[in-house]
Amino acid sequence: MEETVSPGDSKTEWYAHSAEQVRVELSAAGPLSAEDVTARLGQYGPNQLPEGARRGPLARLGRQLRNFLIYVLLTAVAITAALGHWVDAGVILAVVVIQTLVGFIQEGRAEQALSAIRHMLAPRARVVRAGGQQQLDAGELVPGDTVLLEPGDRVPADIRLEKTSNLKIDEAILTGESEAVEKSPEPVNTSSALGDQSCLAFSGTMVTTGTGRGVVVRTGAATEIGRISGLLASTTSLKTPLLEQMDRFARGLSILVIIAGVAIFFGGLAFSGLPFRELFMAVVGLTVAAIPEGLPAILTITLAIGVRQMARRQAVVRRMPVIETLGAVSVICSDKTGTLTRNEMMVTTTILAGDRFEVNGEGYGLEGDITGNTGGEELLKEMGSAAALCNDSHLDFHSGVPRVHGDPMEAALKVFAHKAAFDIASGASGWSRQDEIPFDTETRYMATLNHDHHGHGRIFVKGAPEKVLAMCGAQLDPQDQATALDHGYWEQAVSDLASEGLRVLALARKSVGRGVTDLAVEDLEEGLELIGIVGLLDPPRQEAIRAIRDCHDAGIRVKMITGDHARTAGAIARKLGLRNSERVLTGKELDAMDDDTLAREVAEVDVFARTSPENKLRLVKALQALHGVVAMTGDGVNDAPALKRADVGIAMGVKGSEAAREAASVVLLDDNFASIAAAVREGRAVYTNLKKGIAFMLPINGGESISLITALLLGLTLPISALQILWVNMVSSVVLAMTLAFEPPEPDVMKQPPRAREEKLLQGFVAWRVLFVSLLFLAGIFAAWFWGMHRYDNEVLASTLAVNTLVAMEMFYLFAVRYLDSRSITLAGVLGTPVVLLAVAAVVLLQWMFTYLPWFQATFDSAALSVEMLVFAVGAGVLVLVILEIETAIRRRLLSSVPG
Repeated sequence: MEETVSPGDSKTEWYAHSAEQVRVELSAAGPLSAEDVTARLGQYGPNQLPEGARRGPLARLGRQLRNFLIYVLLTAVAITAALGHWVDAGVILAVVVIQTLVGFIQEGRAEQALSAIRHMLAPRARVVRAGGQQQLDAGELVPGDTVLLEPGDRVPADIRLEKTSNLKIDEAILTGESEAVEKSPEPVNTSSALGDQSCLAFSGTMVTTGTGRGVVVRTGAATEIGRISGLLASTTSLKTPLLEQMDRFARGLSILVIIAGVAIFFGGLAFSGLPFRELFMAVVGLTVAAIPEGLPAILTITLAIGVRQMARRQAVVRRMPVIETLGAVSVICSDKTGTLTRNEMMVTTTILAGDRFEVNGEGYGLEGDITGNTGGEELLKEMGSAAALCNDSHLDFHSGVPRVHGDPMEAALKVFAHKAAFDIASGASGWSRQDEIPFDTETRYMATLNHDHHGHGRIFVKGAPEKVLAMCGAQLDPQDQATALDHGYWEQAVSDLASEGLRVLALARKSVGRGVTDLAVEDLEEGLELIGIVGLLDPPRQEAIRAIRDCHDAGIRVKMITGDHARTAGAIARKLGLRNSERVLTGKELDAMDDDTLAREVAEVDVFARTSPENKLRLVKALQALHGVVAMTGDGVNDAPALKRADVGIAMGVKGSEAAREAASVVLLDDNFASIAAAVREGRAVYTNLKKGIAFMLPINGGESISLITALLLGLTLPISALQILWVNMVSSVVLAMTLAFEPPEPDVMKQPPRAREEKLLQGFVAWRVLFVSLLFLAGIFAAWFWGMHRYDNEVLASTLAVNTLVAMEMFYLFAVRYLDSRSITLAGVLGTPVVLLAVAAVVLLQWMFTYLPWFQATFDSAALSVEMLVFAVGAGVLVLVILEIETAIRRRLLSSVPG
């Protein structure tokens, strides 16, 4: 006896072994006894996927606190509390708590993907053991058990089939193939792709037709679905480009602030003459001023609005930062079945008596027609009759959405019959079925005997073209008359359709007398007349074709990764308009490549066929290694690891598996690839609005910081206190900046190339604008302070005026920042949007409370301002807007004068 193979060894090629050899290797010559089962359960464990360790709430909370900016703010809380400044400490702590809670609420969804896969294992199984046939919990199965399969069963373990009768299994969750796969007991070649292992039934797949019997070869984590579960558990999600940038920005800014604070503290001790305690609180104020505490709030609000916009476009976003990542996507790797195609078989072509006809329509929908040469209408009707009558499927249209009962390919033939003018609702009653020969994987055809009400009998046959052609002695001409069969012509026609990636079937007929009521194989040996052939395909979505064109215009490469055959994948790719669709790489070719070769190939090839979950994951990693931002779409369990690894994982919500939905960060409720192009557009708008938000907020912090540094180094009184700075940063700034999240996308947003993953938020014009406006705000703050002191000689009044002047400058700067690259003093710019006007009104109200209500005056050390002082503040804001308008005009003129 050979060495017993452990179910933990999922690499054993059971499909290449005969059924008898498998039983010998598993020491299971017959049904297992109770003692055998007990021993094997102890050795191999139950037929269940292992539970992964889940992170608890405390661990998730700890992740949120691992942020350098948070460390700086917590240090400021501790120091201000130690010095007895409890209000300052409380406000800073509130900022930390709010930011941490927002992140905590958004975390912790990905682990559910493993749980979703566990639910796909069959709860019950029909097993033959020493005591006879019995039904038991699928978790009790062991290698060596004998399992029976029937239509509707979910396969309970990986099974080596021994006997089959017209057995077909839907393996879409593992391979992505839209058609159910025919199964047979014969072994296949070693190193066969998963979709070609026809003698194995895989755990979690569904029996559609026929029956089978086999021996369990793998259970639990060793099954194909268990292997994917392990792959998913070991796959790490990447940080989104935005989070990477924000981390770098926060760390760099915090370190800069700390260094500057220490330097200014010692410089102040040496030059300012301020007492130690007062100087220390001033440096704390500087720290608070320099760190944009409101930025996390603006980031969250902008992303949340993007999430809401996406929901209107039938897309559910499960991780908010992914909205922005969509705007950076440079490559979309899409599954074929159900995403780019409808996952609905359809007759697209028929060839009759030398004429080719194209069939139009969408999937199982009855809308559509047949176009081609005129003159063959009668023969086309006969073709429709054969397609509808030699058919066991049923289409249900009552719910408004076609529902298929039976084989998808037969359902496609029913729809074709309708387009060929056959009444599929009542036509069958006019040709009642008397007898039939069911389809069998060995004979590879189906035949029915039908009678009409006028004494005519007809045998209809459909099946594999080579088999039906061999059975026919004649063919029908356009006038429905029998002529000699042209074998060469039909063999070429079949080859042409197959080269287009179509599944080909032939249909034939034979007229018999009314007295014939029984059908036997011998009745088909002579007299059959070929009607024609049909080509079937899971057709591309029309909206997907348009969306791919939009993606190409936006500089985004679309790649198709499928478990289907290479020829079919290439044909679909050409219909979709994918670039470089002539070359198709298979999973076997990918397995033979090292990482360097794969990186070169993946940059050029756009179509990948017969791929495994490992292949898909490797392709995503290779594209990311080329600095691409990768979106991966899919609907099967086989897609889950790649969905989790991709920068943006997009699952189908209607026909997608629960495992795919849980691994993804975006779920499309309409399973429509076109929604992805809309999502990219929304993502680009979100990023643009975030840049506007940063360009708006950072000058406020810059102006505050520089004014404090200037005051400290020159030994002046601080124009704005730390608590007043927090008021500006967390209240007025946030309310105004929030409006930028509602800005609509720019008209040409989908005509621009995707931005690089490494692109910095602060670069070029945005960095210049931040510096320039910071200096304007610095000038405004000190102008207000000195004017207030000169006019009223009151520090509280001067400080209150400085705060109100800063807020007024913010309000007018908001109108400028909405149009970073164009004029802002226009009718549309001045009027703004309803959201902008509401925000301005809200800030005016808040500043009135800050300035005139006693509680606010006591808390923030503010005082009531005169009309004259309010006019000064508003005038400073108007001046900022005018200066920025002049700066924009000069910059645009300089840019227009530069050649190229």
